[in-house]
Amino acid sequence: MSNFSIMEIMGPVMIGPSSSHTAGAEKLGKAAGSMVGSEFDEALFYLHGSFSATYIGHGTNKALVAGILGMEPDDERLRDSLLIAEEKGIKVEFIEADLGEVHPNTVKIVLKYKGKTLLTIMGSSIGGGNIMINEIDGCSLEISGKYPVVIVKHRDVRGMVSRITGILAQSGVNIATLKVSRESKGEIATTIIETDNESPENTAAEILKIENVISVKKIAAIK
Repeated sequence: MSNFSIMEIMGPVMIGPSSSHTAGAEKLGKAAGSMVGSEFDEALFYLHGSFSATYIGHGTNKALVAGILGMEPDDERLRDSLLIAEEKGIKVEFIEADLGEVHPNTVKIVLKYKGKTLLTIMGSSIGGGNIMINEIDGCSLEISGKYPVVIVKHRDVRGMVSRITGILAQSGVNIATLKVSRESKGEIATTIIETDNESPENTAAEILKIENVISVKKIAAIK
């Protein structure tokens, strides 16, 4: 006998019409927005596959913008997200693109402030309102969004991972998964840590104080 969750049977609570094209898209937008906060004035959405073919009819465009604005999938304002973004002075552009061998419901989101790129993130809506983030600032990864994530870019020197995880431990954060990738030995590395609980607000600042750390990004759990 198979066991199924209510989410798998009924799907997420959301503004329609599609859990893949609206709820999933909203979560991808929210993941991007949560990483940069409110300091962005331009958002580019590169739409792949079925996202590019149906994004207006299925409301994917409105859902993505609602996400970067921090709305929930069932927020009634989702329908007016494009207008709300315009009122906030955020320029929005949707671009049909071939992103390669990826899921049909994939989008690359680029957030900018005063012409400077703050974040590039690519992810897919894989059904039932679930997502998979597979690239951040050119770094390949697999993040479901179900756990909080800390992403640290640093120089590949001895002891970096232990120093980073030490700060998380001191902050009362339990690590669920950890992955380290690097361009080449001794060059730039990226440590991606999924945690069981949200880290305190000052955690990123404390990690950034570590010598040889270049940048720290956090993604809150996407519900």
